[in-house]
Amino acid sequence: MLQRILQDMSVDPVLLAELSEEQRHTLFYRMRAEQLRRWWEREAGEATAQEPCRPPKARRASDKRVQWLLGADGEVWVWVLGEGPGDKPYEEISEELTVERARLQARREAQELWTRTEAEITRKFREALAQEKARILAHKWRLEAEDRGATKALEGRIREEFKRREQEERERGQERVRLREEQRAQELYWTLRQAQLHGQAGEQEQHEWEEQLCRSKRADEERSRQAQRAREEARRHPSLAVQEGAITGLGCLFQELGRDQGQDTLRGRPPGPGPPLPAPIRTWERPLRPVSREAIVRWFKEEQLPRRAGFERSTRAIAPWFHGIISREDAEELLESMAEGAFLVRVSERIWGYILSYRLQKGFKHFLVDASGDFYSFLGVDPSRHATLTDLIDFHKEEAITVSGGELLQEPCGQRASPPDYHLLFQ
Repeated sequence: MLQRILQDMSVDPVLLAELSEEQRHTLFYRMRAEQLRRWWEREAGEATAQEPCRPPKARRASDKRVQWLLGADGEVWVWVLGEGPGDKPYEEISEELTVERARLQARREAQELWTRTEAEITRKFREALAQEKARILAHKWRLEAEDRGATKALEGRIREEFKRREQEERERGQERVRLREEQRAQELYWTLRQAQLHGQAGEQEQHEWEEQLCRSKRADEERSRQAQRAREEARRHPSLAVQEGAITGLGCLFQELGRDQGQDTLRGRPPGPGPPLPAPIRTWERPLRPVSREAIVRWFKEEQLPRRAGFERSTRAIAPWFHGIISREDAEELLESMAEGAFLVRVSERIWGYILSYRLQKGFKHFLVDASGDFYSFLGVDPSRHATLTDLIDFHKEEAITVSGGELLQEPCGQRASPPDYHLLFQ
Protein backbone atom coordinates (compact mmCIF):
# COMPACT_ATOMS: atom_id res chain seq x y z
CA MET A 1 0.00 0.00 0.00
CA LEU A 2 2.85 2.38 0.83
CA GLN A 3 4.49 1.66 -2.54
CA ARG A 4 1.24 2.46 -4.32
CA ILE A 5 0.85 5.73 -2.40
CA LEU A 6 4.43 6.76 -3.22
CA GLN A 7 3.92 5.84 -6.85
CA ASP A 8 0.68 7.82 -7.21
CA MET A 9 1.73 10.56 -4.73
CA SER A 10 -1.84 10.68 -3.41
CA VAL A 11 -3.65 9.27 -0.36
CA ASP A 12 -7.23 8.13 -0.07
CA PRO A 13 -9.02 10.51 2.38
CA VAL A 14 -10.76 7.56 4.08
CA LEU A 15 -7.41 5.88 4.73
CA LEU A 16 -5.87 9.16 5.86
CA ALA A 17 -8.64 9.66 8.41
CA GLU A 18 -7.92 6.31 10.01
CA LEU A 19 -4.21 7.05 10.52
CA SER A 20 -2.84 8.41 13.79
CA GLU A 21 -1.04 11.72 14.00
CA GLU A 22 2.38 10.03 14.13
CA GLN A 23 1.55 7.82 11.14
CA ARG A 24 0.45 10.87 9.16
CA HIS A 25 3.74 12.64 9.85
CA THR A 26 5.66 9.56 8.80
CA LEU A 27 3.65 9.22 5.59
CA PHE A 28 4.08 12.88 4.66
CA TYR A 29 7.83 12.60 5.35
CA ARG A 30 8.13 9.60 3.02
CA MET A 31 6.14 11.37 0.29
CA ARG A 32 8.35 14.46 0.58
CA ALA A 33 11.47 12.29 0.38
CA GLU A 34 10.08 10.62 -2.75
CA GLN A 35 9.43 14.05 -4.31
CA LEU A 36 13.04 15.12 -3.66
CA ARG A 37 14.39 11.86 -5.07
CA ARG A 38 12.41 12.30 -8.28
CA TRP A 39 13.54 15.91 -8.57
CA TRP A 40 17.22 14.94 -8.17
CA GLU A 41 16.84 12.17 -10.77
CA ARG A 42 15.29 14.60 -13.22
CA GLU A 43 18.02 17.21 -12.64
CA ALA A 44 20.75 14.60 -13.04
CA GLY A 45 19.17 13.31 -16.25
CA GLU A 46 18.94 16.81 -17.78
CA ALA A 47 22.56 17.58 -16.84
CA THR A 48 23.74 14.35 -18.42
CA ALA A 49 21.83 15.05 -21.61
CA GLN A 50 23.26 18.58 -21.94
CA GLU A 51 26.92 17.69 -21.28
CA PRO A 52 28.95 16.30 -24.24
CA CYS A 53 30.58 12.95 -23.90
CA ARG A 54 33.95 13.41 -22.30
CA PRO A 55 36.72 10.82 -22.31
CA PRO A 56 37.30 9.24 -18.91
CA LYS A 57 40.10 10.78 -16.92
CA ALA A 58 43.22 8.71 -16.54
CA ARG A 59 43.82 7.79 -12.93
CA ARG A 60 47.05 9.11 -11.57
CA ALA A 61 49.28 6.91 -9.55
CA SER A 62 48.94 7.54 -5.85
CA ASP A 63 51.83 9.25 -4.10
CA LYS A 64 51.15 7.43 -0.85
CA ARG A 65 53.67 4.79 0.11
CA VAL A 66 54.26 2.54 3.10
CA GLN A 67 57.82 2.11 4.26
CA TRP A 68 58.79 -0.41 6.90
CA LEU A 69 61.24 0.57 9.59
CA LEU A 70 64.36 -1.57 9.18
CA GLY A 71 66.71 -2.71 11.90
CA ALA A 72 70.51 -2.87 11.96
CA ASP A 73 70.40 -6.25 10.21
CA GLY A 74 68.38 -4.86 7.33
CA GLU A 75 65.24 -6.78 8.27
CA VAL A 76 61.89 -5.30 9.30
CA TRP A 77 62.21 -3.97 12.86
CA VAL A 78 59.87 -5.82 15.26
CA TRP A 79 59.18 -5.00 18.88
CA VAL A 80 57.33 -7.50 21.09
CA LEU A 81 55.56 -6.04 24.11
CA GLY A 82 57.26 -7.24 27.30
CA GLU A 83 60.32 -8.71 25.57
CA GLY A 84 62.23 -5.59 24.56
CA PRO A 85 65.16 -4.14 26.54
CA GLY A 86 63.86 -2.24 29.54
CA ASP A 87 60.30 -3.52 29.11
CA LYS A 88 58.33 -4.86 32.02
CA PRO A 89 57.28 -8.53 31.90
CA TYR A 90 53.97 -9.20 30.21
CA GLU A 91 52.47 -10.49 33.47
CA GLU A 92 53.41 -7.25 35.26
CA ILE A 93 51.96 -5.12 32.44
CA SER A 94 48.75 -7.17 32.48
CA GLU A 95 48.58 -6.83 36.28
CA GLU A 96 48.97 -3.04 36.08
CA LEU A 97 46.31 -2.76 33.38
CA THR A 98 43.91 -4.85 35.47
CA VAL A 99 44.51 -2.70 38.57
CA GLU A 100 44.06 0.49 36.52
CA ARG A 101 40.80 -0.72 34.98
CA ALA A 102 39.45 -1.67 38.38
CA ARG A 103 40.52 1.69 39.87
CA LEU A 104 38.92 3.75 37.08
CA GLN A 105 35.68 1.77 37.24
CA ALA A 106 35.56 2.15 41.04
CA ARG A 107 36.26 5.90 40.71
CA ARG A 108 33.40 6.34 38.24
CA GLU A 109 31.02 4.48 40.51
CA ALA A 110 32.25 6.46 43.54
CA GLN A 111 31.76 9.75 41.65
CA GLU A 112 28.19 8.79 40.79
CA LEU A 113 27.54 7.77 44.41
CA TRP A 114 28.99 11.03 45.75
CA THR A 115 26.87 13.08 43.32
CA ARG A 116 23.72 11.41 44.63
CA THR A 117 24.88 11.70 48.26
CA GLU A 118 25.78 15.39 47.90
CA ALA A 119 22.44 16.21 46.32
CA GLU A 120 20.66 14.40 49.15
CA ILE A 121 22.66 16.28 51.83
CA THR A 122 22.03 19.65 50.18
CA ARG A 123 18.32 18.96 49.85
CA LYS A 124 18.00 17.78 53.45
CA PHE A 125 19.72 20.80 54.99
CA ARG A 126 17.94 23.26 52.72
CA GLU A 127 14.60 21.88 53.83
CA ALA A 128 15.69 21.97 57.48
CA LEU A 129 16.92 25.56 57.16
CA ALA A 130 13.69 26.62 55.42
CA GLN A 131 11.61 25.03 58.18
CA GLU A 132 13.68 26.81 60.82
CA LYS A 133 13.29 30.15 59.03
CA ALA A 134 9.54 29.62 58.78
CA ARG A 135 9.39 28.92 62.50
CA ILE A 136 11.33 32.13 63.26
CA LEU A 137 9.16 34.21 60.93
CA ALA A 138 6.02 32.84 62.55
CA HIS A 139 7.12 34.29 65.87
CA LYS A 140 8.95 37.29 64.45
CA TRP A 141 6.31 39.77 65.55
CA ARG A 142 7.06 38.91 69.16
CA LEU A 143 10.78 39.09 68.71
CA GLU A 144 10.58 42.42 66.87
CA ALA A 145 8.73 43.88 69.76
CA GLU A 146 11.39 42.74 72.22
CA ASP A 147 14.78 42.93 70.55
CA ARG A 148 15.59 43.09 66.85
CA GLY A 149 19.28 42.56 67.50
CA ALA A 150 18.61 39.34 69.37
CA THR A 151 16.53 38.12 66.42
CA LYS A 152 19.35 38.67 63.95
CA ALA A 153 21.86 37.10 66.27
CA LEU A 154 19.62 34.07 66.68
CA GLU A 155 19.22 33.70 62.91
CA GLY A 156 23.00 33.92 62.48
CA ARG A 157 23.66 31.27 65.11
CA ILE A 158 21.10 28.96 63.56
CA ARG A 159 22.58 29.47 60.10
CA GLU A 160 26.11 28.77 61.36
CA GLU A 161 24.90 25.66 63.19
CA PHE A 162 23.27 24.33 60.03
CA LYS A 163 26.41 25.05 57.97
CA ARG A 164 28.53 23.22 60.53
CA ARG A 165 26.21 20.22 60.51
CA GLU A 166 26.11 20.18 56.70
CA GLN A 167 29.90 20.27 56.53
CA GLU A 168 30.18 17.38 59.00
CA GLU A 169 27.63 15.40 57.00
CA ARG A 170 29.57 16.07 53.79
CA GLU A 171 32.83 14.88 55.39
CA ARG A 172 31.18 11.70 56.63
CA GLY A 173 29.64 11.12 53.21
CA GLN A 174 33.01 11.64 51.47
CA GLU A 175 34.65 9.16 53.86
CA ARG A 176 31.95 6.57 53.15
CA VAL A 177 32.34 7.10 49.40
CA ARG A 178 36.15 6.79 49.67
CA LEU A 179 35.91 3.51 51.60
CA ARG A 180 33.33 2.23 49.14
CA GLU A 181 35.64 3.17 46.23
CA GLU A 182 38.56 1.22 47.72
CA GLN A 183 36.37 -1.80 48.43
CA ARG A 184 34.83 -1.69 44.97
CA ALA A 185 38.29 -1.40 43.35
CA GLN A 186 39.37 -4.59 45.14
CA GLU A 187 36.18 -6.40 44.09
CA LEU A 188 36.56 -5.36 40.45
CA TYR A 189 40.25 -6.32 40.47
CA TRP A 190 39.55 -9.84 41.68
CA THR A 191 36.63 -10.20 39.28
CA LEU A 192 38.80 -9.21 36.30
CA ARG A 193 41.65 -11.40 37.56
CA GLN A 194 39.41 -14.45 37.91
CA ALA A 195 37.99 -13.84 34.41
CA GLN A 196 41.53 -13.71 32.96
CA LEU A 197 42.61 -16.88 34.79
CA HIS A 198 39.44 -18.70 33.71
CA GLY A 199 39.98 -17.68 30.09
CA GLN A 200 43.62 -18.83 30.18
CA ALA A 201 42.62 -22.18 31.74
CA GLY A 202 39.90 -22.67 29.10
CA GLU A 203 42.36 -21.91 26.29
CA GLN A 204 44.92 -24.33 27.77
CA GLU A 205 42.33 -27.10 28.10
CA GLN A 206 41.15 -26.51 24.53
CA HIS A 207 44.77 -26.64 23.31
CA GLU A 208 45.43 -29.92 25.14
CA TRP A 209 42.20 -31.40 23.81
CA GLU A 210 43.18 -30.49 20.24
CA GLU A 211 46.66 -31.97 20.75
CA GLN A 212 45.22 -35.27 22.04
CA LEU A 213 42.80 -35.36 19.12
CA CYS A 214 45.67 -34.86 16.67
CA ARG A 215 47.65 -37.64 18.34
CA SER A 216 44.63 -39.92 18.08
CA LYS A 217 44.28 -39.18 14.38
CA ARG A 218 47.99 -39.85 13.80
CA ALA A 219 47.71 -43.16 15.68
CA ASP A 220 44.73 -44.18 13.51
CA GLU A 221 46.64 -43.27 10.36
CA GLU A 222 49.63 -45.31 11.56
CA ARG A 223 47.41 -48.35 12.18
CA SER A 224 45.92 -47.94 8.70
CA ARG A 225 49.38 -47.86 7.16
CA GLN A 226 50.40 -50.96 9.08
CA ALA A 227 47.30 -52.79 7.87
CA GLN A 228 48.01 -51.69 4.29
CA ARG A 229 51.60 -52.98 4.54
CA ALA A 230 50.30 -56.31 5.93
CA ARG A 231 47.89 -56.69 3.00
CA GLU A 232 50.64 -55.94 0.51
CA GLU A 233 52.91 -58.47 2.23
CA ALA A 234 50.15 -61.08 2.04
CA ARG A 235 49.73 -60.49 -1.70
CA ARG A 236 53.46 -60.91 -2.26
CA HIS A 237 53.62 -64.16 -0.19
CA PRO A 238 50.48 -66.26 -0.71
CA SER A 239 51.75 -69.14 1.48
CA LEU A 240 52.07 -66.85 4.44
CA ALA A 241 48.57 -65.52 3.72
CA VAL A 242 47.16 -69.06 4.01
CA GLN A 243 48.81 -69.48 7.41
CA GLU A 244 47.61 -66.07 8.54
CA GLY A 245 44.08 -66.99 7.40
CA ALA A 246 44.16 -70.08 9.56
CA ILE A 247 45.37 -68.04 12.52
CA THR A 248 42.65 -65.47 11.88
CA GLY A 249 40.03 -68.22 11.87
CA LEU A 250 41.27 -69.48 15.21
CA GLY A 251 41.21 -65.94 16.54
CA CYS A 252 37.59 -65.55 15.47
CA LEU A 253 36.73 -68.83 17.16
CA PHE A 254 38.30 -67.70 20.43
CA GLN A 255 36.55 -64.34 20.05
CA GLU A 256 33.18 -66.11 19.79
CA LEU A 257 33.99 -68.08 22.93
CA GLY A 258 34.97 -64.84 24.66
CA ARG A 259 31.63 -63.22 23.76
CA ASP A 260 29.82 -66.21 25.24
CA GLN A 261 31.68 -65.58 28.51
CA GLY A 262 30.59 -61.94 28.73
CA GLN A 263 33.38 -60.41 26.59
CA ASP A 264 35.98 -60.99 29.32
CA THR A 265 38.80 -61.59 26.84
CA LEU A 266 39.27 -57.87 26.13
CA ARG A 267 42.57 -56.48 27.30
CA GLY A 268 42.63 -55.22 30.88
CA ARG A 269 39.96 -57.57 32.32
CA PRO A 270 40.85 -61.19 33.16
CA PRO A 271 38.24 -63.86 32.40
CA GLY A 272 36.11 -64.72 35.36
CA PRO A 273 32.62 -64.63 36.79
CA GLY A 274 30.90 -61.28 36.98
CA PRO A 275 27.63 -59.56 36.24
CA PRO A 276 26.73 -59.44 32.54
CA LEU A 277 26.95 -56.10 30.74
CA PRO A 278 23.72 -55.51 28.81
CA ALA A 279 24.12 -53.62 25.60
CA PRO A 280 22.86 -50.04 25.97
CA ILE A 281 19.68 -49.25 24.08
CA ARG A 282 19.82 -45.78 22.62
CA THR A 283 16.40 -44.18 22.63
CA TRP A 284 17.45 -40.68 21.52
CA GLU A 285 19.42 -39.09 18.70
CA ARG A 286 22.78 -38.15 20.17
CA PRO A 287 24.48 -35.08 18.68
CA LEU A 288 28.11 -35.15 17.58
CA ARG A 289 29.26 -33.30 20.69
CA PRO A 290 27.62 -32.42 24.03
CA VAL A 291 25.53 -29.27 23.76
CA SER A 292 24.36 -28.90 27.36
CA ARG A 293 24.58 -30.47 30.78
CA GLU A 294 21.09 -31.90 30.37
CA ALA A 295 22.25 -33.76 27.25
CA ILE A 296 25.29 -35.13 29.12
CA VAL A 297 23.12 -36.34 32.02
CA ARG A 298 20.73 -38.01 29.57
CA TRP A 299 23.62 -39.66 27.71
CA PHE A 300 25.06 -41.01 30.95
CA LYS A 301 21.73 -42.39 32.18
CA GLU A 302 20.72 -44.00 28.88
CA GLU A 303 24.09 -45.25 27.60
CA GLN A 304 26.56 -45.42 30.49
CA LEU A 305 24.51 -46.69 33.40
CA PRO A 306 23.65 -49.95 31.54
CA ARG A 307 27.40 -50.44 31.06
CA ARG A 308 28.02 -49.89 34.80
CA ALA A 309 30.21 -46.83 34.20
CA GLY A 310 31.52 -45.48 37.50
CA PHE A 311 30.71 -48.61 39.55
CA GLU A 312 33.07 -50.94 41.34
CA ARG A 313 33.57 -54.32 39.74
CA SER A 314 30.80 -56.84 40.58
CA THR A 315 29.19 -54.52 43.18
CA ARG A 316 26.61 -51.75 43.30
CA ALA A 317 29.01 -49.33 45.01
CA ILE A 318 30.21 -46.27 43.10
CA ALA A 319 33.96 -46.24 42.60
CA PRO A 320 35.87 -43.77 44.82
CA TRP A 321 37.66 -42.29 41.81
CA PHE A 322 34.42 -41.42 39.95
CA HIS A 323 33.20 -37.81 39.84
CA GLY A 324 30.43 -35.98 38.03
CA ILE A 325 30.50 -32.99 35.68
CA ILE A 326 33.15 -30.85 37.35
CA SER A 327 35.56 -28.35 35.83
CA ARG A 328 39.29 -28.63 35.35
CA GLU A 329 39.89 -26.16 38.20
CA ASP A 330 37.71 -28.17 40.61
CA ALA A 331 39.57 -31.39 39.72
CA GLU A 332 42.97 -29.78 40.30
CA GLU A 333 41.76 -28.34 43.60
CA LEU A 334 40.72 -31.82 44.77
CA LEU A 335 44.10 -33.29 43.74
CA GLU A 336 46.16 -30.39 45.08
CA SER A 337 46.74 -31.84 48.56
CA MET A 338 47.37 -35.42 47.38
CA ALA A 339 50.62 -37.19 46.49
CA GLU A 340 51.92 -38.02 43.02
CA GLY A 341 49.93 -40.80 41.40
CA ALA A 342 46.55 -39.69 42.75
CA PHE A 343 43.79 -39.56 40.14
CA LEU A 344 40.09 -39.08 39.50
CA VAL A 345 37.74 -39.59 36.55
CA ARG A 346 35.21 -36.88 35.72
CA VAL A 347 32.52 -36.63 33.05
CA SER A 348 33.64 -34.52 30.10
CA GLU A 349 31.73 -31.53 28.75
CA ARG A 350 33.55 -31.57 25.37
CA ILE A 351 33.25 -35.15 24.14
CA TRP A 352 31.05 -38.16 24.83
CA GLY A 353 33.38 -39.60 27.39
CA TYR A 354 35.43 -38.80 30.45
CA ILE A 355 38.59 -37.00 31.56
CA LEU A 356 41.16 -38.72 33.78
CA SER A 357 42.92 -36.07 35.91
CA TYR A 358 46.31 -37.21 37.23
CA ARG A 359 48.49 -35.66 39.96
CA LEU A 360 52.14 -35.15 39.06
CA GLN A 361 54.91 -34.19 41.43
CA LYS A 362 54.65 -30.64 40.09
CA GLY A 363 51.39 -30.02 38.32
CA PHE A 364 48.66 -32.10 36.75
CA LYS A 365 47.81 -34.01 33.56
CA HIS A 366 44.41 -34.53 31.97
CA PHE A 367 43.68 -37.42 29.58
CA LEU A 368 40.56 -37.72 27.41
CA VAL A 369 38.72 -41.08 27.54
CA ASP A 370 36.54 -41.83 24.52
CA ALA A 371 33.26 -43.58 25.37
CA SER A 372 31.28 -42.82 22.22
CA GLY A 373 31.48 -46.43 20.97
CA ASP A 374 31.18 -49.82 22.61
CA PHE A 375 34.55 -49.56 24.36
CA TYR A 376 36.68 -47.20 26.45
CA SER A 377 40.09 -45.94 25.32
CA PHE A 378 42.36 -42.91 25.64
CA LEU A 379 42.38 -40.41 22.81
CA GLY A 380 45.83 -40.08 21.25
CA VAL A 381 47.68 -41.85 24.09
CA ASP A 382 47.02 -45.60 24.34
CA PRO A 383 45.24 -47.44 21.49
CA SER A 384 44.15 -50.36 23.71
CA ARG A 385 40.40 -50.77 24.16
CA HIS A 386 38.57 -51.89 27.28
CA ALA A 387 35.09 -53.25 27.81
CA THR A 388 34.32 -51.12 30.89
CA LEU A 389 35.62 -47.97 32.48
CA THR A 390 36.71 -50.00 35.53
CA ASP A 391 38.77 -52.26 33.26
CA LEU A 392 40.62 -49.23 31.90
CA ILE A 393 41.39 -47.94 35.41
CA ASP A 394 42.53 -51.35 36.71
CA PHE A 395 44.72 -51.92 33.66
CA HIS A 396 46.60 -48.64 34.11
CA LYS A 397 47.23 -49.36 37.76
CA GLU A 398 49.86 -51.79 36.46
CA GLU A 399 50.63 -50.35 33.02
CA ALA A 400 51.71 -46.72 32.50
CA ILE A 401 49.43 -44.49 30.47
CA THR A 402 52.35 -43.12 28.43
CA VAL A 403 55.86 -44.51 28.06
CA SER A 404 57.50 -41.10 28.41
CA GLY A 405 55.57 -40.03 31.50
CA GLY A 406 55.19 -43.39 33.26
CA GLU A 407 51.84 -42.43 34.82
CA LEU A 408 50.58 -45.25 37.06
CA LEU A 409 47.22 -44.87 38.78
CA GLN A 410 47.87 -45.31 42.50
CA GLU A 411 45.54 -43.48 44.88
CA PRO A 412 41.93 -42.57 43.92
CA CYS A 413 40.67 -39.11 44.88
CA GLY A 414 37.23 -39.38 46.43
CA GLN A 415 34.38 -37.02 47.21
CA ARG A 416 34.75 -34.13 49.67
CA ALA A 417 31.35 -32.47 49.39
CA SER A 418 27.84 -33.47 50.35
CA PRO A 419 25.89 -34.27 48.27
CA PRO A 420 28.55 -35.78 45.95
CA ASP A 421 29.18 -34.05 42.63
CA TYR A 422 27.74 -37.01 40.70
CA HIS A 423 24.31 -37.02 42.39
CA LEU A 424 22.59 -35.62 39.25
CA LEU A 425 23.80 -38.60 37.22
CA PHE A 426 22.22 -41.22 39.49
CA GLN A 427 18.91 -39.52 40.36
